[in-house]
Amino acid sequence: MRHTLLAAALAASTFLLGTVAHADQLADIKKKGELVVGVLGTDEPATFVDPKTRQIVGYEVDLVNAIAKKIGVKPVLKQIAVAARIPELQQGHVDLVAAGLTHNKEREAQIDFSLTTFVTGQKAIVKKDSGITDIPQLGGKKVLTIRGGTQEPNIRKAVPTAEVVTFDTSQQAFQALQQGKGVGYVDDEAALLRSYAKLGPAKAQYVVLKQNLSTEALAIGIKKGESGLKAVVDDTLRELEKSGEAQKIFVKWYGPDTASGFQTRDFKFESDKID
Repeated sequence: MRHTLLAAALAASTFLLGTVAHADQLADIKKKGELVVGVLGTDEPATFVDPKTRQIVGYEVDLVNAIAKKIGVKPVLKQIAVAARIPELQQGHVDLVAAGLTHNKEREAQIDFSLTTFVTGQKAIVKKDSGITDIPQLGGKKVLTIRGGTQEPNIRKAVPTAEVVTFDTSQQAFQALQQGKGVGYVDDEAALLRSYAKLGPAKAQYVVLKQNLSTEALAIGIKKGESGLKAVVDDTLRELEKSGEAQKIFVKWYGPDTASGFQTRDFKFESDKID
């Protein structure tokens, strides 16, 4: 009996130690000296490879670097696929996900989110000779987009009769549009406008439809229940907003002098609530 009680006590102690050891991810990050962040690396200008330096740079990288500096550790970027963003976070392969991640109610059941870091709409671009001028006209036709994001379900919701064809990256999907493999390509507005700008003179052959399929609040993904890490992420974002650095980072990557050409920044780092 005594041995049974002792074994039970040891088992309980082991369980508690295991719980404590994994109870504070922020402490683990400080201990290892690295903040491992999952990024796409193919989503210009959010995260992409600089052709000159071969380093991953972009809007979300600047935010991640600020968070790592606040914690006092080295940022380490790990390229992941769109469909792998949440699983990589849940399995502990990355500490954060900064990868064009839409914050929605369905995902709130799986992970936590930082303050909203970007607000965008999802749009469609079509070839001008298709004659398509609005979203409903995509019905019954092939529409191209990225696999594993919110683009696919949003197309199906907006145009239930569309034939949706998905690709691993936005570049692959947009290239498929150029090759005539579909009549429309759907993506977040910022990424779509960046692809459109790269067409150069060929832009005249395409039309960006004015109507949005949806409005997306993007945020940094955090493993469920890691309140200490979420607090330092949100505090960093609030400090960037208060100092004016958030505005500078936005203008640097999305402002009037960039290919994205946004004239104004219509959001702030102030809330982690969504409708």
